Amino acid sequence: MPFELGSANRINLHMPPWPALLRDGGLVLWVILFSSAVAVVVFIERFLHCHRAQINSTEFLNGVRTVLKRENVVEALSICDATHGPVARLVKTAILNRDNGRERVREALEEAGLAEVPRLEEKLNLLATIAQLAPLLGLLGTVLGFIQTFYLMQDKGFNAHVGDLSAGVWQALICAAAGLAVAIPTHAAYNYLVSRVNSIVLDMERAATEIVNIVTENGPQRSS
Repeated sequence: MPFELGSANRINLHMPPWPALLRDGGLVLWVILFSSAVAVVVFIERFLHCHRAQINSTEFLNGVRTVLKRENVVEALSICDATHGPVARLVKTAILNRDNGRERVREALEEAGLAEVPRLEEKLNLLATIAQLAPLLGLLGTVLGFIQTFYLMQDKGFNAHVGDLSAGVWQALICAAAGLAVAIPTHAAYNYLVSRVNSIVLDMERAATEIVNIVTENGPQRSS
């Protein structure tokens, strides 16, 4: 409606331009922006890593089972090498240890799993740290802005002009808003990646249990 469009235009006219926000935000604002850039890079890298790491474990294991039933170990290892992700590496570990007995296969899978989980969780702590520090940096910028404002008020007294005091207030508001604007999506991104990692770890546990049964059914039953 025309009334709604007019209201939106009035709101946009009252918003300062981005160059002015960057100029008035002070040094702390640039620290917040730098942390946001780091968060974006980390999220994209971790998202792509999780996307490559997560596979259809059921379909993958069915293919490995079919090949092992034909006693074609070389082809089974080739399938594992051609498949990305920790599930394929766990399955390869189990196949390589298939002649050492069921208990040794389980031990090898536990050792391999302990090595794979840190790879999945890599850099997630950095993302969580940024989510926690961003609002604190915004608060720091807010405090510094108000310190600047009250210093001018004390220095100039009643002669202080609104234009002199507005710089500190602008810095306070801009930093507070920037800190929250970075913290909220970063925290959401961190929780999303944690859920993806948990899903992959669950697939690893299921695959480990199933591959133990597969290799012990199709391989020699020698105990270590």
